Order: sequence, then structure tokens, then C-alpha cells
Amino acid sequence: MLEVRGLAKRFALPAQKDKAGARDPRDHDGWFHAVRNVEFSCAPGEVLGLLGPNGAGKTTTLRLLSTALKADAGSAWVDGVDLLQDPLAARQRIGFLSGSTGLYGRLTARENVEYFGRLHGMSAPYLKRRCDELFELLQMQDYGNKRADQLSTGMKQKCAIARTVVHEPRLVILDEPTTGLDVMSAKILLDFIASYKALRIPLIFSTHHLHEVEKLCDRVCVINRGKTAFHGTLEQLRHLGGSADLYDAFVGVINQRETARER
Repeated sequence: MLEVRGLAKRFALPAQKDKAGARDPRDHDGWFHAVRNVEFSCAPGEVLGLLGPNGAGKTTTLRLLSTALKADAGSAWVDGVDLLQDPLAARQRIGFLSGSTGLYGRLTARENVEYFGRLHGMSAPYLKRRCDELFELLQMQDYGNKRADQLSTGMKQKCAIARTVVHEPRLVILDEPTTGLDVMSAKILLDFIASYKALRIPLIFSTHHLHEVEKLCDRVCVINRGKTAFHGTLEQLRHLGGSADLYDAFVGVINQRETARER
């Protein structure tokens, strides 16, 4: 179970921007408050979709949970461990896919995955079995021995996914995993995400593709201007947004929060 409460992160503003006056309500007192109060939960076996406009704070939120950034406030608990207070223990429990694959170009696809498995202390027999399993699930057998710098975008992304989960993490976080993929590659990844429900592992992924949310997600969290604007089921989102169409409901929720802020 993942429980996130009161998550906050700010960044220092350039002096000239601060003097020019705030354009965004998150700009004040010389700081940009990228994440101001994000809260959500994700139960074992649930897939949570993280939604929001560009610049809403989604990637910053995921980077905080991954411990790539240090939070200014808040908590995030998984299996009794506060990810924000104990980053070393957190990294043993988390599988995090960032916006870039970050593969080593001179290593083969399999060598990339095996390298990260060894970093997690996996034994050679266990690592071999795990790689065999992942390469079959993600349909990567045909290019396992091909160098990463010779792989297509879809191949690289699937390799990055395998690297992310090779150590069987207790929480999986994916930042826009299907961006730039063709239809077939995207389907393989979406099917892989869906398989995590049977493993009873919480999985969070951010996306701008609401059909992916409709297909996979049990719950959604909508972030706008660094705050949680909505957290609940898809049906609750439709009800609050005033439309059965998920795109219209999402826009409706964002507009409601903007109107409330202006009053």
C-alpha cells in the first residue's frame, strides 16, 4: 500500500523572474512551489493514473517518490517504510522509469538489464531466470544481444521497463511509459502494466493518453498547479467532471478548480 500525504517541493527562482512579478500562483517569495500539497493512495493490485496539464507537477511528484529529488515536506509510506525519510530502503522497494530511458549504448539490451540486477544484489541464477521471464513477457528475445544504441525507440523503452522491474520492486512508478511508441509496442507495455494487478503490487503511471487510463486504471489522481485536484475512481471523476466522456470530465475538473481559485 502506498500512502502519500502533504507532498511539497519548491525551487529557487532566478532573481530577475522574482523581480518581474509572479505569473504563476506558485511563484512567490523567491520560490517556485512546483508541488504544494499532493495526496493520494494506491493499494496492492491497483493501478493509479497520474493526470494533469503540462507543468502541473506530475513529474516532480514522481521524482520525489523515486527519491531522485528530496521533498521539502510530506510523507510517502510503502510496507511500513517512509520513502522520503529512508531513501536507501526506498530504492530497494521501488522500480522507477523516468522520462528518458537512460540505457548504456555500448551494452546489449540484456546486459543493461543484468547490470541493474547486479546493482540490486541479485544472484546470477536468480537474475538469469528473471531476465528470461521479462524478455519473454515483453517480447524482447529477438534483440536481447543487440547493442542499446542500435535499438528502436520501442525496443529501448521495453528494455528500460525490464530494467525498472528486474529486482521485483514492491512499488512501480512509470513516467509516461508509452510516449513515442508505435501501437504494437504500446500494447505490449500496457498489457505488462495490467499484469501487475495479479502480482498485488501498487503501480503508478503518468500519461496524457486518457484511453490508457480508461483501459488500465482503478483510480486516478489529477494534479493541477502542484495540488491534488481529484483522487478517486473513474466513475467519481466522471461524476465530478459532469460527463461520461473521460476527456470532458478531466477538463471539467480542471476548470472547476481554476474557477474556485479565482473566486
